[in-house]
Amino acid sequence: MTTIDDVARLAGVSTATVSRALRGLPTVSPATRHRVLAAAEKLQYAVSPSASRLAGGRTGTIAVVVPQITRWFFATVVEAVEKFLHESGYDLLLYNLGGREQSRQRVLRTANLHKRADAIMLVATPLFAADVSALTALDVPGVTISSGTPVPGWPCVRIDDLNTARTATRHLLDLGHRRIAHISGYPHDELAFTAHAERRRGFQAALRAAGLRPDPSLDVESQFTIAGGTRATAELLARGEPPTAIVAACDEMAMGALAALRDAGLRVPQDVSVIGIDDHDLAGVLGLSTVAQPAAEQGRLAARILLDPLGEHALAAVDGRPLAASGPAGTPNPQNPQNPPVILPTRLVVRESTAPPRAH
Repeated sequence: MTTIDDVARLAGVSTATVSRALRGLPTVSPATRHRVLAAAEKLQYAVSPSASRLAGGRTGTIAVVVPQITRWFFATVVEAVEKFLHESGYDLLLYNLGGREQSRQRVLRTANLHKRADAIMLVATPLFAADVSALTALDVPGVTISSGTPVPGWPCVRIDDLNTARTATRHLLDLGHRRIAHISGYPHDELAFTAHAERRRGFQAALRAAGLRPDPSLDVESQFTIAGGTRATAELLARGEPPTAIVAACDEMAMGALAALRDAGLRVPQDVSVIGIDDHDLAGVLGLSTVAQPAAEQGRLAARILLDPLGEHALAAVDGRPLAASGPAGTPNPQNPQNPPVILPTRLVVRESTAPPRAH
């Protein structure tokens, strides 16, 4: 029976190069790939993915855990991760917790995760101490995205939520708004993780920097959803004099705010300006001002980092930039447990939903 060693000898390359060439990975030169394919054809060699993975003690699969796959951020990240892993010869095993505690314990606190995947990616997944202990005990490569709970030895890719919210609030302040409301997630919301707390801090920091004191009556909590934003804005309006502007902790909440303001007979932005955070796919359609975060790029970069401890750093690249084994400037080496998070930039996108207040 022809083996991969036979193909390697005939082609004059290593078995690792044969494996990469036959999987169509991008770091094999066209000439080498042609030589390997010719040798494999001549020897009538057909690669068995399952056999090669088992021989190396790997599954060829990366586990990706999300709190709720139907939300824009999670879906966008997972799509980018799946594409990157596919191009790198890996499969994606998705775990959607769906806000269920039983799912959390089954996925995060059992050895089954280790047996089914070579590495783990947690996307904005809140973690308890027992979760962190269980994940650390697995002793597999891992990475987190937008997580405020560190796992020892795991790098984290995220945005600066505090400064992102500060940018959104400062935009309204620069337009002349002073009575600015904030709608955010419940502290105990499974989907809010830590972003809502950081974004509230950023909102309040921007107000204080402008000499304003945060008004608790202008701060409402709800779910990180369109319906949550609608309820929060309706509650805000029921409290009395409406604000001249609203900062929503995410675009979906901002969309809910637009609906609630419309139902109340208030015009956007003539009566109330609204700004969100994310740059959701529908933000442009709705004319929603926002602070855009690179959701897909977070997924690609996390996948790129994650493949490094699997020995695939030479195979993975984002926008054509190869990942060095030790990590380029600003990119952590996943083997170093002391690495700071990789923070990607956000940008202000001004659309029709924000304008100076009428009295300005």
